[in-house]
Amino acid sequence: MESPVLFSVKNHVATITLNRPERRNAINQALLTGLYDRIEQVAADDTIRAAIITGNGKSFCSGIDLEVILTENLFDPRGDGTDMPDIFEKCRKPIIGAINGHAITGGFEIALNCDFLIASENASFADTHAKVQIHPGWGMTQLLQQAVGRRRARQMSFTCKFIPAKTACEWGLVNEVTTPETLLDRAFEIAADISAINPDMVATMKRLIDYRDTATLNDAFSHEREGFREFVKKNLGK
Repeated sequence: MESPVLFSVKNHVATITLNRPERRNAINQALLTGLYDRIEQVAADDTIRAAIITGNGKSFCSGIDLEVILTENLFDPRGDGTDMPDIFEKCRKPIIGAINGHAITGGFEIALNCDFLIASENASFADTHAKVQIHPGWGMTQLLQQAVGRRRARQMSFTCKFIPAKTACEWGLVNEVTTPETLLDRAFEIAADISAINPDMVATMKRLIDYRDTATLNDAFSHEREGFREFVKKNLGK
């Protein structure tokens, strides 16, 4: 049986592919375990500078596989207490979501945990937690409003309706929209640009941007200035 998560590395860029196309890449325990393991591999491998997450087939990820939700452990799939937001947070390498089709509920949360998204014209996004009566737990209520604003997040989560890639771009959910044929090429192009930058400074920029999630603007600004003073002292001897 083919792995539910494929992995490859080329020119310092890792590609993580969700690989259950017959189930629209629906989330089961094996897929989650593979995803977590591969993101940790990206984090630990110094030769990898950036990663891309995409889906095999017509969907990015259709969310939790409802056929296994009661029989498989989807909330601690490796038995180590580590959950999806923890895995993404600990990875200091940029992760680009290349959204090639439906990103629904749990699959949408995988996308939201990426650093930013590039979407195919075929992509669409929906939060259907309320419709399927599952409590969100991988960041939907916080990351969606961070991406599109509170009022638009409310609209998406209350109505459970899909928004197309064009609207997602207009709302700031995705950075760019491409043709289906050029999606991965464009994601690789961006990842190559990232890979050409000093990895320590990229990690610093990522850390400083993420710091704002748990601090006020003034605190985050002060934190950046403190880091700059330390940088000057260490590198310029002042």
